[in-house]
Amino acid sequence: MPIFDARTWSAYDVTKVEKEMSVAGYEKAIQTAFREVADALAVRGTVNQQIAAQQSLVNAFAETYRLSNARYSKGIDNYLSVLIAQRSLFAAQQGLIFLRLARVANLVTLYRALGGGA
Repeated sequence: MPIFDARTWSAYDVTKVEKEMSVAGYEKAIQTAFREVADALAVRGTVNQQIAAQQSLVNAFAETYRLSNARYSKGIDNYLSVLIAQRSLFAAQQGLIFLRLARVANLVTLYRALGGGA
């Protein structure tokens, strides 16, 4: 095979360019994976803090509902305050459920970003 054949050198040049393109694509995939993992970990910390705060809010509204119900039972207050306290408690509980759902969704995202699943 002749060494100085132009087709051989052009095929070699094409191979070098394909290799560089493959390496660039691989590096981009690695950078994307690191970014996705970092984003998922940041969200995880934020969601855990939000859940703790929301749990405190649920506990406070549960105590408000308990006290309002006790006031109604003793005849001190009307039933409307019990219903308002109950509605606030249910809204806070619903918010807590949504945050827990966000935490689970974030765990799935983190698992996927770390290479789990397909």
